[in-house]
Amino acid sequence: MYRTHTCGELRAGHINQETTLSGWVQYNRDFGGMTFIDLRDRYGITQLVFGMDINAELCERARAMGREFVLQVSGTVMERSNKNLNIPTGEIEVIVKELTLLNPAKTPPFTIEDDTDGGEELRMKYRYLDLRRKPIKNNILLRHQLAQSVRRYLTDNGFLEIETPVLIKSTPEGARDFVVPSRVHAGDFYALPQSPQTFKQLLMMSGYDKYFQIVKCFRDEDFRADRQPEFTQVDCEMSFIHQQDILDMFTGFVRHIFKDVRGVDMGDIPVLSYADAMRRYGSDKPDMRYGMAIQYLDIKQDITEFPPFNEAIAAKGSIAGLLVENGAAYTRKQIDALTEFVKEPSRGMKGLIYAKWNGDGTMASSVGKFFTEEQLKEWFAQFGGKQGDMILITTGDTKKVRKVLGDLRLELGNQLGLRDKNKFAALWVIDFPMFSYDEENHSWTFEHHPFTSPKPEHLDKIFSHPGEVLANAYDFVINGSECCSGSIRIHDSEVQAKIFQAIGLTEEEAREKFGFLLSALEYGAPPHGGCAFGFDRLCALMAGTDSIRDVIAFPKNNSGKDLMLDAPSPIAAKQLGDLHLKIKE
Repeated sequence: MYRTHTCGELRAGHINQETTLSGWVQYNRDFGGMTFIDLRDRYGITQLVFGMDINAELCERARAMGREFVLQVSGTVMERSNKNLNIPTGEIEVIVKELTLLNPAKTPPFTIEDDTDGGEELRMKYRYLDLRRKPIKNNILLRHQLAQSVRRYLTDNGFLEIETPVLIKSTPEGARDFVVPSRVHAGDFYALPQSPQTFKQLLMMSGYDKYFQIVKCFRDEDFRADRQPEFTQVDCEMSFIHQQDILDMFTGFVRHIFKDVRGVDMGDIPVLSYADAMRRYGSDKPDMRYGMAIQYLDIKQDITEFPPFNEAIAAKGSIAGLLVENGAAYTRKQIDALTEFVKEPSRGMKGLIYAKWNGDGTMASSVGKFFTEEQLKEWFAQFGGKQGDMILITTGDTKKVRKVLGDLRLELGNQLGLRDKNKFAALWVIDFPMFSYDEENHSWTFEHHPFTSPKPEHLDKIFSHPGEVLANAYDFVINGSECCSGSIRIHDSEVQAKIFQAIGLTEEEAREKFGFLLSALEYGAPPHGGCAFGFDRLCALMAGTDSIRDVIAFPKNNSGKDLMLDAPSPIAAKQLGDLHLKIKE
């Protein structure tokens, strides 16, 4: 056999036992009379010892073993004199009696270490080497543990794991589809699923009651820093439920997986309406690891001499800001940087007003010539501030003010170290708008997807006031990242027809695109709903990494390319011909 133990298995209890190990050379250290090799496999590292006084020929051979050579060794487990308590095997070493070179290796293009000297593009080109590094290996192991935890919880709660098709019909809703030409049916195309949405609804209509799937999804979106053209989600659906049933089930789900995989108690998980989230945090995915909610200044004094406040009040906008605890320590240079932050083109504010209540009781402010210290202290009283704190305020259109303060809140959270990756805080956001207005096409469109149920009490507003219609939709947010989205579905064919009509789809167009679902609704559909968790995002959050690429075995880069396989790439002219496609000139 190649091994009797793994490289992470041996402990003090194995001393004086014979062992056979196999793995890769991590380090080779030659000290003249002694050579030490750290042998690595998936499970850990074991120190091997070769001595000139023990076996000179073997020691000479060991010196020639380079990094990433694949070895098999046999020897005796001994107590290590200079113990390394930073690794599980650090109390022992193996005195080698036999050495077999299983495979030599070229010098890697970057070091296979925790802190490698390889850039991301190089590491992705040689991903099979990058996967040998401990941080990436640990992320892949965590991904496996999370998948098993997901399956245990859902299975224990009566969900069935059911596979849905990968080759489906293309629909124009949502992001662009990846399409697959059919060789047999000339001129026709399959699409890769953006999600199993319609299939899981059909499974509910088929009576399967509770479904889940850890499933690959595909979206041909414009490239973003942390998006992948193919991604994995935990897709779920339940029958005979209300929204609260979903929230209860998947609050339990999140508590289970974080406790099971990370040993973390998620604590209280609040529920906020979309309107409240935007009002308090300027975002529908607020980071709840810290406070610093947006507050609105009620101006009680004469403000006629301060134009920004006058303009905001006249335009029925907002005067709002953030209380930064202990923020009086911010220097003028730091405050100027924050001012430039809100003035960036993507935010477009004219400036930022600050007021600091210094530790000695004095006030410092950018509006000192307009307001007295007593008036500024009234601001602090409204915001719940104290000596040592700082208030940052901006004014203007309410929607814009909230968005900018939401961004500023995150920036301050980063600067003040409030966004600890080892701390987790979650919430549900509910009652999203049903429709959003497309300014470019001058029409209403779905905020989520066309199968989301409107609030029953808002059905009569679908045509008269679509902007006021709220959806039975919900998102689950962890640390400011949307990890789950879902809704109660429409199970009434007449309501579904109204929703299609509201966004301008004729009955014929609706039948052409979603005829199979509309037909199924006419054969007795139960009330149902569900959600989908971004599995890659959950993995990244648990691993404490900002990039989902770090938790995917073979990811694409920021441009959607697989640098290792060099994909996408051209295909042969004959293949194009077989698929009835024209050859690109």
